[in-house]
Amino acid sequence: MNPTITIEELRERMDKGEKLTIIDVREPWEYEEFNIGAINIPLATVVTMADEYGDRMNEEIIVHCKMGGRSAQAQALLQQMGFTGIRNLEGGMEAWKARYGK
Repeated sequence: MNPTITIEELRERMDKGEKLTIIDVREPWEYEEFNIGAINIPLATVVTMADEYGDRMNEEIIVHCKMGGRSAQAQALLQQMGFTGIRNLEGGMEAWKARYGK
């Protein structure tokens, strides 16, 4: 599985109504300003994902942040925890807003 996903691929899959697990690792105030409907689990608490998402260790989970740095950290951490299907959204919400607006 490709470790990244483009905003175009994600948007297309969302538009098709695919059931996706998308985690936004930004802080709650950033999430409140703009989000695409992902589940907000800030990077500092991403280790708790094993509790709720442990049954999805081998499923695709897409992580994103503002520009891709924090979500890359989350991706690495989750992979260390045993998650095998973590994909990082290239460019994060800044790329999303630049392409699709708010």
